[in-house]
Amino acid sequence: MALILENVGKTFENTGRATLKNINLEIQPGEFLCVVGKSGCGKSTLLNLIAGLEAPTEGRILLKGKEVKGPGSERTVMFQEHALFPWLNVIQNIKFGMKINGVPKEEQEIRAEKYLKMMQLEQYKDYAIHQLSGGMRQRVALARAFTMDSDILLMDEPFSALDKQTSNHLRKELQDIWMQTHKTIFFITHSVEEAVYLGDKVVVMSGENGGIRNIVPINLERPRHVYDEAFIAYRHKILEEIQGGDY
Repeated sequence: MALILENVGKTFENTGRATLKNINLEIQPGEFLCVVGKSGCGKSTLLNLIAGLEAPTEGRILLKGKEVKGPGSERTVMFQEHALFPWLNVIQNIKFGMKINGVPKEEQEIRAEKYLKMMQLEQYKDYAIHQLSGGMRQRVALARAFTMDSDILLMDEPFSALDKQTSNHLRKELQDIWMQTHKTIFFITHSVEEAVYLGDKVVVMSGENGGIRNIVPINLERPRHVYDEAFIAYRHKILEEIQGGDY
C-alpha cells in the first residue's frame, strides 16, 4: 500500500474552522490520483498534510505502514511556482535535490540525462533559468521532481499559472512520462478536464463539510483524447458532482 489516510481532519486554531473532516483515502502504488473541488474546499491543505508540511488535528496518514510526522525524501512536492534557483543552470537545478539527498554523482548523471531527454530539454541543459519561458521552467521543475525517485509525487496545480496551450502540452508530456514510469502521483487541479485526462481516479472534494463527496474511477484507455464521447461523459459527471463550481 502506498498511502493511507484514516479519518483525517484539520482544524486551524486561528479560525476554529474544520477545513477537512473524516478523510478516508487509499492511494495504490503506481496510481495517478487527481483531486478537484471548489476553491477553499481543502485540496491544498490535504496535500500539505500528506507532504508533512502541516499536521492533522484528527486521524493519521500512513505511508508504507509508517505514520507521516513531517517532510521526508519519500515524498516530493511540486507547486504552482517552479521554485527553481536562478543562480543555477538547467542541469544544476535538476540535480539539486538529488545532491542534497546524497545521491551518488554517477546516479545523478543517469537520472538527469533520462529526464532531460523525456522532457525534451537536452539542448537547454546549460541555459540559465532567466533564458527560459514559463512553460520551459515548469518542464525543468517537472524533470527535477521525477529525478528524486520518491515513493509519491505530490503536485499542487503545477500548470495552472500557464497559458492554455502550454498547459495542455505539459499535461500530455506528464501523461507520457507517467505511462513510462508509473510513478505514484497525487495531483491537485482546478480543471476537471485535466483531472479526467490524467487520473486513474478523481477525488471530488465537498465544499460544504470538508470531506470527500465522491471518488470517480476513470476507466478510459491511455493516451486519452478530450473530444472522445466517453471522456466528455466523465467530465460532465464530475462537474455535476462539484455542483456549480467555476470550472
